Amino acid sequence: MFAAASAIYNLVTMSEAHSSRLARLRGRLKGMIPFASGVIAALLAFLLFNLIFPNDTLSQSEVDQSIANALASATPRPAFSAQIYPFVAPSLVAIQTDETNAAGEEGHSFGSGVIVNDAGEILTSLHIVSSAKNIIVFFADGTESPAVVSLAQPEIDIAVLTPLMLPREWYPATLGNPGAMRVGDEAYVLGNPFGLPWSFSAGVISGFDRTFSVPNSDQAINGMIQFDAAANPGNSGGPLLNRSGHVIGIVTGILNPTNTSFFVGIGFAVPIGTATGGMGSPPY
Repeated sequence: MFAAASAIYNLVTMSEAHSSRLARLRGRLKGMIPFASGVIAALLAFLLFNLIFPNDTLSQSEVDQSIANALASATPRPAFSAQIYPFVAPSLVAIQTDETNAAGEEGHSFGSGVIVNDAGEILTSLHIVSSAKNIIVFFADGTESPAVVSLAQPEIDIAVLTPLMLPREWYPATLGNPGAMRVGDEAYVLGNPFGLPWSFSAGVISGFDRTFSVPNSDQAINGMIQFDAAANPGNSGGPLLNRSGHVIGIVTGILNPTNTSFFVGIGFAVPIGTATGGMGSPPY
């Protein structure tokens, strides 16, 4: 019986020890619950943050491309002048004349003109060629040709030149409507000031229906367009252009109270409809 009692005692003791270990384990688990809950909460918070604010790491090439795109979007488009110059430059001609001055001396003068139709006829200012013995026109491709005055309109200081030889290709300018212009609209002048070929200047329309006295003449012209794009000797006969590169006038002269031939901000042009009136109906 002693052996049986001893066995029963051992079982009871083992049961009590097992119960004690379970109690301790339960205590440890209870102590870990707040820690585990904190870990889970932190993990959930991390996942949620990355879902809302994804942390996409950019490569250096992607950063460089982003900067380049930003700079490109901030770069302004080319000015209208840069866009229309190549459009109208092939229609310009330079004019050189041989003439004799009041003292009987031989000399040259220079001016500008613009091709206005498929026949290659050239509009220019009459005062450039009115006393010329010989007229030479220079086209944009370098072709040179003698020319003759086929139409003179002294009342508006306009002449039409017919070249005796045309280049292989020529490009008539597009003629615009000056009546659609307003004071303050962009205006451009293309010509050969002081013999500097194919020079371009920009300004605005300053006024309409002005009166201008033709150089070295008693002739006054009414209905002129006033502009402030730079014009100097050699620009006469060249085109006044709108922002589309269409010819809206023929540059005739400049106003300078000092009686010199340098530009002070006031130029005048014959409206293109008036200038082409002797050639047929208005072009617009």
